[in-house]
Amino acid sequence: MDHSGHGTTMDLPPFTLERGLAFSPDLFFLFGSVLALALYGWGVVRLRRRGDGWPVGRTAFFTVGVLSVALVMCTGLNDYGMVMFSVHMVQHMVISMLSPIMLLLGAPVTLALRALPVAARRGGKGPRELLLMLLHSRYMRVITHPAFTIPMFIASLYGLYFTPLFDFLMESRPGHIAMMVHFLLVGLTFFWPIMGVDPGPHRPGYVMRMLELFAGMPFHAFFGIALMMASEPMVSAYLHPPASLGIDALADQRAAGGIAWAFSEIPSVVVLIALVFQWYRSEERAARRKDRAADRDGDQELEAYNAYLASLQARGR
Repeated sequence: MDHSGHGTTMDLPPFTLERGLAFSPDLFFLFGSVLALALYGWGVVRLRRRGDGWPVGRTAFFTVGVLSVALVMCTGLNDYGMVMFSVHMVQHMVISMLSPIMLLLGAPVTLALRALPVAARRGGKGPRELLLMLLHSRYMRVITHPAFTIPMFIASLYGLYFTPLFDFLMESRPGHIAMMVHFLLVGLTFFWPIMGVDPGPHRPGYVMRMLELFAGMPFHAFFGIALMMASEPMVSAYLHPPASLGIDALADQRAAGGIAWAFSEIPSVVVLIALVFQWYRSEERAARRKDRAADRDGDQELEAYNAYLASLQARGR
């Protein structure tokens, strides 16, 4: 990159900034998006061929999640993210917060457990057994535990943007891609136990999930406020934006801070709504199970309680 700021386009193939947004797909994320959709579709088709259903809503959520990743990483938006802090922050917030939530609402792990073939012989290890081993491994217990996910979620902001590591990664497109992959993985591991749609090593109660959610979100807000209130640019990689864009580095940083602050609120509301809905559905299922149990035993518990009350009344007389 040229940090002189004399009208350079700062190495932005395959388009010039004067041409506007041109489609320049990043092959890594493009291939990953197509593969994810193909595997998910294979799982849904496999279930339906054997007569099992799969909610259309889950398929829609997963598709939206994959498309959101493709939108920010496989279009010209990614090229602008290399030179504009505000655009980069949109990419970061979408791929670390919005995309993981949509992907997890699609329940891909549940789909895989239902669609993958089991071992050919008893005691063997087929694809489904290997996935179960991974889910119950010590590694998964560690990376999905709140003691790991919350600090990692916070460190991905402060430990990256406010250290020389960010400038090092921004020196090349592979570095930028590695950064975005990291953001996506951190978002998935943070929201996975909170969403609770797929099975995992940690299944906290609904109140604990809400506490985990609100333990991490305020740090995003503080991060955004720090960027907005800074009196000078804090990230060297965006110190000299291309003159052809006609933007000021400090103004662009403040816009990036506003985006980070706003995104600390939006995903929180989405996840909170999903948790309340799941909680309501869980209570409904528990009530139905209790009603079925009462029907099976002929309301024996109620009859026993009435008999107990009658005995107390007789004793009082």
